Amino acid sequence: MRAPPATIPAPPFPRGLTWLNVAPLRMDKQKGRPVLVEFWDFCRVNSLRTLPYLKAWHERYADAGLRVIGVHTGAFPPSRDEAEIEAAVARLGIEYPVVIDMELEVWDFYGNEGWPGRYLWDTAGALFSMHYGEGAYRETELEIQELLGVERDTVPPVRPEDEPGLLLPAQTEDQPGAYSGPYEAGAAWAVLSGRGELTVNGRAVEIAEPGCHPLVEHPHHTAGVLEQSAGAGLECHMTCFTPGVPAPGAPAPPAA
Repeated sequence: MRAPPATIPAPPFPRGLTWLNVAPLRMDKQKGRPVLVEFWDFCRVNSLRTLPYLKAWHERYADAGLRVIGVHTGAFPPSRDEAEIEAAVARLGIEYPVVIDMELEVWDFYGNEGWPGRYLWDTAGALFSMHYGEGAYRETELEIQELLGVERDTVPPVRPEDEPGLLLPAQTEDQPGAYSGPYEAGAAWAVLSGRGELTVNGRAVEIAEPGCHPLVEHPHHTAGVLEQSAGAGLECHMTCFTPGVPAPGAPAPPAA
């Protein structure tokens, strides 16, 4: 969503926060370059699904002047542990700056409302556009190019359901805890603390680190039944569902 021109200035980063991959940054020192700020959480599947685009934009446009900054604001016990956040940033191969917003200070300065929350600031430090949730990848990249004064092909869709303009069936809502039961989705995921063995539909899955882990993945939107149980050393905080494209021949979902 485009913002009114030059009417919303970029909030500062509070002092005393932990930064990863870089010395502490000041937003007022970023003027002269566009800045993309994304609120994320390594335990939220929606954040993990946007991550390939953030990494690609950093790789493609950092040399042209773009600054990508991840604001990690955790919602689950493992994503509120600073050591686990640092380990996740390394494990996920994130090379752009990440600031740990443990007390939601940056979140409150922005009035942010969810994960992922994406804010693109222009070279004067004014809000250029914003987007909540997954999607709008091509639009965001074209806005980045506009601010940088460059033109090139955009990052192709990482998943079939990322295709611009595609209508997707509604997936089952996220469920607290280790949900077992019917669902409709393209995939099911679990937010897990600890390390140990998770049983999913009779299959044992070894969990080596906390985070959001895939349970079942389908090539299309599918109706199924999920059975899961967490073994010793594991706790499931949330079961999440992500969309899938309609199967060939399935009726198109209604337009929103």
